[in-house]
Amino acid sequence: MAKYDLVIIGSGPGGYVAAIRAGQYGLKTAVVEKDPYLGGTCLHVGCIPTKVFLHHADLYDSFLHAEEFGFTVKDVQINWAAMLARKDKIVKKHAMGIASLFKKNKVETVQGWGRIAGPGRVSVEKDGKVTELETNYTLLATGSEARSLPGVAIDGQTILTNREILALPAIPKSLVIVGAGAVGVEFASIYRTFGAEVTLLEALPRIVPLEDEEISAELLKSFKKKDIRVELEAAVESVKKDAGGATVAYKDKSGKSQSVTAEKVLIAVGRRPLTENTGIDKTRAKVERGHVHANAFLETAEPRLYAIGDIVAGLPQLAHAASMEGLIAVGRMAGKDVQPFDRRRCPAATYCEPQIGSIGLTEQQARDAGHAVKTGKFPFLANSKATILGHHDGFIKVVADSNYGEILGVHAIGPLATEIIAEPVAALGLEATLDDMAATIHAHPTVWEAMGDAFNAVRGLAINY
Repeated sequence: MAKYDLVIIGSGPGGYVAAIRAGQYGLKTAVVEKDPYLGGTCLHVGCIPTKVFLHHADLYDSFLHAEEFGFTVKDVQINWAAMLARKDKIVKKHAMGIASLFKKNKVETVQGWGRIAGPGRVSVEKDGKVTELETNYTLLATGSEARSLPGVAIDGQTILTNREILALPAIPKSLVIVGAGAVGVEFASIYRTFGAEVTLLEALPRIVPLEDEEISAELLKSFKKKDIRVELEAAVESVKKDAGGATVAYKDKSGKSQSVTAEKVLIAVGRRPLTENTGIDKTRAKVERGHVHANAFLETAEPRLYAIGDIVAGLPQLAHAASMEGLIAVGRMAGKDVQPFDRRRCPAATYCEPQIGSIGLTEQQARDAGHAVKTGKFPFLANSKATILGHHDGFIKVVADSNYGEILGVHAIGPLATEIIAEPVAALGLEATLDDMAATIHAHPTVWEAMGDAFNAVRGLAINY
């Protein structure tokens, strides 16, 4: 029986990052992966290929508006096959990069279905053969997969999840997206830019419902400008294939029955944790509806068993969250001084157009928590670099405590929002105040300098607006 300091089940952005750090700490580590490639959902059918498409869509949009920038571009054609090939090339490159990093850090890979076989034991099944690994610590990082709606069968041809929509052989003429969270709005941006007629159905009163309410309203306004049809408080009742593709029946906000037909339907109603058949049900770890309970250091109730990523109850289902959780868990195992995971300090990034980046409390959350709230907003319309880029939509909103100048949250929608959110992420992590950020010199001309004006706007001292 092979013996390890740590066995990790799953090689997604939580598992592979944890494995590399464990190798750096000198822990003998093995990663068990059911698929014949490393990187998990994020790399192969999630974050990375989606962002490739979004970048291609941005480029295409630039061609369509070339006259504004002094270029004459005629008869721009979409080579969808070439886009798919580039997407696959990028994914393959980074999967090979993970394998190279594993080799560099002496991390072993064991292919097969991994499950907890007992205290200090992990079994791996492949092609009917079972091998067993002995380990001091076990880390469960098995991720999640797309959920569907009751009675809705995903066929992979007409009714799709994030997996199948990334491999369509052609751009659909029409697309209905059920769910307007991060996945839904990203694909809405992609396929609308490429010419598809897009309808978004959202059961809640606003799109991107986890964001600040003003961010949701701004994205809705932008989507309407792009002729993306959005139906809020739409309760989907059925999705049925027909000659034209599929028809989605739903009740609108007034309770009236409605339907919409499209060539393809994307189900984007959230993700479910993959903890079935992992053996965790035979441990002391608490599991509810597939989600594993863990403390801020990612320790479960089972000694020496840790859980990270999308399977952990109460934590955000984000790749960068899983990666940090993996670093914390391995640091804890190695006896290092690590900070506990704080979800309030975990940023969110949505790569629709316009982009959304956020950190901390929304205005409503801050008020509900009892803070004396004061906000400041700065529109990208007043930012010179945004004008140069030709992207004026959106704003930055700062939520602060008026008594102490504490920064409670920052919410951005607009050009490079997923990049410039880095400054407030650092600011909140270091407990900087409004005064600290107002005294920070921001380079000009940049999109980023809008942050300086937004922090000053809380006190009515924005310079450029």
